[in-house]
Amino acid sequence: MPVDALLFDKDGTLFDFAATWNGYTKTLIHNLSRGNKQVETDLARVLDYDLGVGRFRPDSMAIASSNTEVAAVMAPFVDHMDAVELEQHLAVSAASANLAEAVPLQAFLDDLLARGKVLGVVTNDAEASAHSHLERAGVLDRFAFVAGCDSGFGTKPDPDPLLAFCREVGVAPARTAMVGDSRHDLEAGSAAGMRRIGVLTGLALREDLAPLADVVLPDIGHIPAWLDA
Repeated sequence: MPVDALLFDKDGTLFDFAATWNGYTKTLIHNLSRGNKQVETDLARVLDYDLGVGRFRPDSMAIASSNTEVAAVMAPFVDHMDAVELEQHLAVSAASANLAEAVPLQAFLDDLLARGKVLGVVTNDAEASAHSHLERAGVLDRFAFVAGCDSGFGTKPDPDPLLAFCREVGVAPARTAMVGDSRHDLEAGSAAGMRRIGVLTGLALREDLAPLADVVLPDIGHIPAWLDA
């Protein structure tokens, strides 16, 4: 069955996860700890972030979790913010993170639009951060639908935000492909009855994604060739 619409995860899919978030998170932990080395160590531990090398471990809960979930595990160690304030801080600070596009996004998305594809984004990041990142990359207007964890549709791996995209754009789930770098993305795609494209610009390995995907590609730039095939 042809693919008429593509629904993208954001972090690790449109933007390379490690290149975008490893440095941001090291600065975040440093700032929130306010010079307290024990707090810094505790925050790194609950996020599965290796302070020594400055990167997330592949099994970090932060990779596919919402800001609410991330704030909840961090809040016990941040005495100057409660969980709600910390969640807001994550959303605001993440909006200004340095972005590393997985491929040159404008040309890639324009090619898909020229093929008649309908495009959307569903992320477990906040909607405001998603809009900010896509706007800064100059591609917000390429997407017919952008939803975050706080958009009212739920979060992945639940299929609800994916199905909301299909309703919004009028494309059946069976003619839609979910594109993502994590098991959450692909599990949501499966539950929604969509095709599933895994990409390796997050932290998951090919063997992690292959059992859940129709295809695993090095990055989103290989999607046009897959569509042609």
